[in-house]
Amino acid sequence: MWITVVVLLVAVVVFVANKIPVGIVAVGVALALYLTGVLTVEQVFAGFGDPVVIFIAALFVVSDGLDASGVTAWAGQRLVERAGGDQRKLLVLIMAVVAVVTALISVNGAVAALLPLVVVTAVRLHLSPSRLLIPLAFGAHAGSLLVLTGTPVNVLVSEIAAGAGHGTFGFFEFALVGIPLVIGTILITVTLGPRLLPARTADSIPRDLSQHANILAMQYAVPEDIDLISREHGVSEVVVAPRSELIGQTVFPGMITESGDLLIVAIQRGGENLGKTVLAAGDALLLRGPWEALDINTTDSAVIVVDSPQMIRRQAVPLGPRAKPALIIVAAMVVLLASGIVPASIAAVLAACAMVLARVVTVAEAHRSISWTTLLLVGGMIPLSVAMEETGVAESLATSLITLVGADQPHLLILGISVVTLVLGQLISNMATALIIAPIAVAVALDAGLSPLPLLMAVTVSAAAAFLTPVATPANTMVLGPGGYRFGDYWKLGLPLAAFFVVVATFLVPVIWPF
Repeated sequence: MWITVVVLLVAVVVFVANKIPVGIVAVGVALALYLTGVLTVEQVFAGFGDPVVIFIAALFVVSDGLDASGVTAWAGQRLVERAGGDQRKLLVLIMAVVAVVTALISVNGAVAALLPLVVVTAVRLHLSPSRLLIPLAFGAHAGSLLVLTGTPVNVLVSEIAAGAGHGTFGFFEFALVGIPLVIGTILITVTLGPRLLPARTADSIPRDLSQHANILAMQYAVPEDIDLISREHGVSEVVVAPRSELIGQTVFPGMITESGDLLIVAIQRGGENLGKTVLAAGDALLLRGPWEALDINTTDSAVIVVDSPQMIRRQAVPLGPRAKPALIIVAAMVVLLASGIVPASIAAVLAACAMVLARVVTVAEAHRSISWTTLLLVGGMIPLSVAMEETGVAESLATSLITLVGADQPHLLILGISVVTLVLGQLISNMATALIIAPIAVAVALDAGLSPLPLLMAVTVSAAAAFLTPVATPANTMVLGPGGYRFGDYWKLGLPLAAFFVVVATFLVPVIWPF
């Protein structure tokens, strides 16, 4: 038991120090438990084959499918455009959009998909991006509690509830607490945000490629009758690389490339358009063709791609040709998850495979979309959760909390669990926090003769309240640079939001899921 406690404390310290990659720390935790004899080799590596890990991996692929097909960009653009120049309305719409998108594709995926759009919108409306980006991240955290797939923490806690013999939380059951949290988060942010958020300009902001076709058409003097970007065809700007095999070849505008798939629209040297010419290093070529052909042919080492065709397509074609199959696949996955016909991991894997078979994403894109750090973190920390249960650490901590608070004070118990989860969640990832605290919550409930469901949901709510530091979640970190934020900017708005989440966890959760 003491070995497990030491491993736990060392893991927390190393997580907080942030000097070692979190994936390595998680794997190190699992190996330490084996080397000290706490767990067997089978128990140490069982976490990597856990259905939760498979489910999370598949969700990354589904998320990338929605992004690649332009669904997230389309939804974001339509709603943000309706705000016009009203900053409060814009703030409400941004947070509502990111909350809904998060429910479908996870916190990090939603923030990553909408970040460039929010920055560009802020610049166009002459607003400081720092006024909008922390709300973007915080709105995503609140939206993660709308449905089961909003965050891996929801899935994990649901599985722990089932393991405790109380059944899983339903797919839409999270919305009972999620909807009030989203509404409250938006109201607090709109009310306090203008006073608590800084007005700064970042050193650099993400590139906006939504108007890329117009920029290229102007730069290369492309005739108006040539449509550079459509749902089926795209454009790519490439530069002839030094020592390229293309050097010395004769080309001209209107020429079909050797592959037979791409058209040379224009050629420039030193900013001047050329006709028929012999290529030299540094010449710029504007190529047009089917999106898939651009992806394949611009990977040649003979040229340097200025902007990836994939990135252009995701921003400049809001609803691409694969948007319809992507939406059908996600809808089918939601039906399977909500109905419980098959386990959650099976439903997600079926959806991920369908995304590839429907050519919404390629196999390579599916591989790249998976956050292996997240999988290592979950797979590596699950053994610690097992060790805490098997060695009696969770039981001991639960007994101590009950002794301190009293078994006849369930609201104080849930408050204690919520505060511990909240504090720990600012220092290490909310997934790691849930993996540590959830077994303790179950043990507390069983020892006190209570249902573990309200305590587990309180852990979920408090783990989502990662508002106080930029390192609490990847989503918080994502907006740090583009918003020009400092470490101390987060807690000012984050503190009232965190207090709100704890109040909800302590008083509303037990009303919905009685003790």
